[in-house]
Amino acid sequence: MLHKNELMNVLTEDNWITVNKALLAKMMSEYMYEGMIKPEVSEDGNGWLTCQLIINDTKRYIYRSKRRLFDSFYVDPESIIIQQSENTVEAASAIDFLLDIQPIIGMSSETAGHLIKELNQTLLADLHLLTNHVSSDDLVDMDYALLEGYMTGHPWITYNKGRIGFGYDDYLSFAPEQQNELSLSWIAVHKDSSSFQAVEGESYDHLINNVLSEEDRKRFSQEMIDKNVTVEDYYFMPIHEWQWKNTIIQNFPGEIANKVIIPLGESSDRYLPQQSIRTFVNMTDKKKHHVKLPMSILNTLVYRGLPAERTLIAPTITSFIKGIYENDDFLKNECRVILPGEIASLNVDQKHYLDLPNAPYQYLEMLGVIYRESIYTYLEDGEEAITLAALHYEDHDGKPFVKSLIEKSGLSPDEWITAFMDVTLKPLLHYLYRYGVVFSPHGQNTILVLKDYKPHRLAVKDFVDDVNISDQPFEELSVLTDDLKKVLRSEPPEGLTQFIFTGLFICHMRYMSSVLERSDLMDETSFWSKLAESIESYQNRFPELSERFKLFDFFKPELTKLTLNRNRMVDYGYDDGDDRPHASEFGKVKNALHQFATTKQA
Repeated sequence: MLHKNELMNVLTEDNWITVNKALLAKMMSEYMYEGMIKPEVSEDGNGWLTCQLIINDTKRYIYRSKRRLFDSFYVDPESIIIQQSENTVEAASAIDFLLDIQPIIGMSSETAGHLIKELNQTLLADLHLLTNHVSSDDLVDMDYALLEGYMTGHPWITYNKGRIGFGYDDYLSFAPEQQNELSLSWIAVHKDSSSFQAVEGESYDHLINNVLSEEDRKRFSQEMIDKNVTVEDYYFMPIHEWQWKNTIIQNFPGEIANKVIIPLGESSDRYLPQQSIRTFVNMTDKKKHHVKLPMSILNTLVYRGLPAERTLIAPTITSFIKGIYENDDFLKNECRVILPGEIASLNVDQKHYLDLPNAPYQYLEMLGVIYRESIYTYLEDGEEAITLAALHYEDHDGKPFVKSLIEKSGLSPDEWITAFMDVTLKPLLHYLYRYGVVFSPHGQNTILVLKDYKPHRLAVKDFVDDVNISDQPFEELSVLTDDLKKVLRSEPPEGLTQFIFTGLFICHMRYMSSVLERSDLMDETSFWSKLAESIESYQNRFPELSERFKLFDFFKPELTKLTLNRNRMVDYGYDDGDDRPHASEFGKVKNALHQFATTKQA
């Protein structure tokens, strides 16, 4: 029986209860934040609440939670019990809870059925993560690419490792927490059926000589000569093994038959998948480009393909973003922000889906590649990189990664967090206020560069999916071509503000502040006060942008609440639509930054 030993080593009764309790507490806290469940609450002393969620006349969940800023809650996973008739039992099933609340939140049976699978696969991944007994003290000295394998997934989305399309064998082979190095498979694609793009100064020949060894290039060329085709008529292109056997063969058989696509085999370099699963660091030579490949699995909210229209303009976006940096003294010489560019891309469409009106979007992003500059090429002596996601990680003994960093830095928590706020915020604010350009700076896209364990500078990646521009008539955006404007999402002022407010403050810092408070490093009032001070410090530095501070206002009493779990569970379900689902809006969130702003700003 395949993989029996691997499964039984992790799937024990005690482990199953442990991961279910943790997920159940997360579900309760996030569904309360998103307004999907509304338990009766009573004060329990010391800031704790007793919550009672009534399921029906005979069943209720009772648990303790702590109210937090931004309308949030922390639920104690060890406190959750079920009262049913005269019996009281410990709650230890996340999926039982899902089925209990299904009629309460108005979730269809179709959606619930798919979600059960996603939650079970998330729990299985959490079981494997329990075996990673590495302390936070040790992780702070771990290499950037390896550290990614210890992260636990999206902090807000409860079905964060659903990975629909993966079998258990695929999970063991390709999930980032398995930390398996792999060789990329390669195909040749005819130039008439593909499109190559690169930044100025880069060419296909130069790129492929950088990515592939001479031996690999000779071997692949001979493979094509043996098939009686002209090598110069084709591009060499990496693909993921899973995508080859699950998507490309099934959807491109005609192209393979007609030698539009020619399978070549594996290259010799070894790669390690990062948290996104589809982005790979070259472990044979870490300074070689990172490679981003489509994988037609459904994870969190979307299929993890590469949208054709954005793949095609990735190098152009890179040139635009870097052009701003090169001509801005604050970004280049003071912040010294790092921008690993998406310097080249290849895209191949499947013609039948391309000709199909309103084709499901997953079929329009099946075959492509983006080459991104390696973060390692930017790091100077003594610098180390971590994704922001690491800053809300806690090891199995409950010690936060950030606490180990602070201890080793020699700084006080107050000094470390102040430096963190300034390093992280100021480049992002400058792009927004000065240029009307925003990244999606969530915990995976945003990289903190440390020196002596201290926040030193910021790196931001993933331009192709997550750069958006203002819909206002800013002179700074007049350089954009019409073609680029059509593809880049333009947003009204609050929409653009949301990328930082929700993407960074709600989706990352909300969890980081909770970790800091639970470990007695900093209370959340001090944390958010420091954030407000950092924003105001930037604004005081650039008073000439005052009208834009009002336009992109982080200090409004309330902002629209974006909801990620509700998106799947109530609004979109598992509809196979022609566009990627976007975050749902539901009500307002009370903005804690409003109370920490100066009187003038407020």
